[in-house]
Amino acid sequence: MNSASGRTMSWRVREGMCVCAAVFLSAGIVAAGQAPDARKIMEDVYRQDTSQSITMKASFQVFDKEGQNAKKDFVFRRIGSPGDSKTLVVFTSPKEIHGVTLLSINQRGIAGRQYIYTPATQRVRSVVPQERSARFIGTDFTFEDVGERVLDDFSYRLIGGSEMMDGHESYKVEATPVDQSRSQYKFIYYWVAQDVPVILYAEFYDGQGREVRILHASAIKRVNGIWGARHTEMRTLLDGTRTVLTIDDVKFNTKPDEKLFTPQGLAEAGGSGTAK
Repeated sequence: MNSASGRTMSWRVREGMCVCAAVFLSAGIVAAGQAPDARKIMEDVYRQDTSQSITMKASFQVFDKEGQNAKKDFVFRRIGSPGDSKTLVVFTSPKEIHGVTLLSINQRGIAGRQYIYTPATQRVRSVVPQERSARFIGTDFTFEDVGERVLDDFSYRLIGGSEMMDGHESYKVEATPVDQSRSQYKFIYYWVAQDVPVILYAEFYDGQGREVRILHASAIKRVNGIWGARHTEMRTLLDGTRTVLTIDDVKFNTKPDEKLFTPQGLAEAGGSGTAK
């Protein structure tokens, strides 16, 4: 494994999506003398973000296998708590995707739902389950990756606890879907820093057990008491492509208009009002 290459995940895939993302304390994870619990480690990643809403300005820099790249700017918004939320990704540039908007609804005990609005057709449609492994707007993040994962949708097993990753001692945690029909992945390996509740690196394995993607989160910062990554790189191994998610600005508890987080509100969400 190359530690220079990783939630979910972008504030887990946010400040670091969902892409959502994402795009996540050793004292808080384990008492002295006790073996750490994998579920507790992942709970700390999710629950350290106590905000009830978030607004971010961010971009995807998409690199093809020849190294040519294209930038795609967007605004990310979330209401609710991580893993039990509604999120919006609204593209602001380039012109050909301006206003394209993805709504992801993530709730405990319910299969995730996604809806996409395309200004060119002025149409909202559901993202069907077969599309969850498809690239999201040409990036290396799939539709499933952009939608925030629900903590209870996976079971967790600790398989390592002393690896160094970007200067942090880390726990290696295996996440396996409770219901395989809800995920394109057979399992995911996460490397979680022991000193801060953030996912630093992840490996994603498809239904046949083949490693298909790797994620590397860096530029870890704390804003309003919440830890997250400012840069998250996702690589697609078979294609030789990569996408860098960069967070330019983040604000917590912004109280966005909740009616925009509905299929009926997507046309308005994709307009200039939410792209500022």
